[in-house]
Amino acid sequence: MTSAMRYSTPAIVLHWLVALLIFVAFPLGLYMADLPLSPEKLKLFSYHKWIGVTVFMLAGLRVVWRLTHTPPPLPASVAGWQRRASAVAHGLLYLLILVIPISGWLMSSAKGVQTVWFGVLPLPDLIGKDKALGHLLEEVHETLNYTLLALVALHVAGALQHHFIERQPFLQRMGWNKT
Repeated sequence: MTSAMRYSTPAIVLHWLVALLIFVAFPLGLYMADLPLSPEKLKLFSYHKWIGVTVFMLAGLRVVWRLTHTPPPLPASVAGWQRRASAVAHGLLYLLILVIPISGWLMSSAKGVQTVWFGVLPLPDLIGKDKALGHLLEEVHETLNYTLLALVALHVAGALQHHFIERQPFLQRMGWNKT
């Protein structure tokens, strides 16, 4: 595969780092949500928030990188509808990896629990304490996360389908070794 067909190294690193953090944050969020209030639950919430803030910052870097660096073109054999679907899916993925951390930050602010990144850097509350709004934002945060899960599943399925069924080098585009 030529280097013109591959994403740049910064794009690949940011892609996989954000993916890894999301793959940790999502199950952590599911696990901690049902725990009874305890020091352990509060510690896990802090970890979850740290990951969320980090994802938000890395997502910001990804967006800047993407806007300033043209991604490699899709192979000519990719159908027009697949190109459009890919563009929409990628746009939604970028949007969600930015909006989900913000929804969590807003939820924490509304619930009166400040977000402190890595236990050292207190972030300002985005809104005032409002119990009802906090519960609404919790639902929004959860719904956005399940939407992200569905889009990630489609993204992975599409990449695997192109790679293994159509025999196009889609996994190599994002730094995967030849299989």
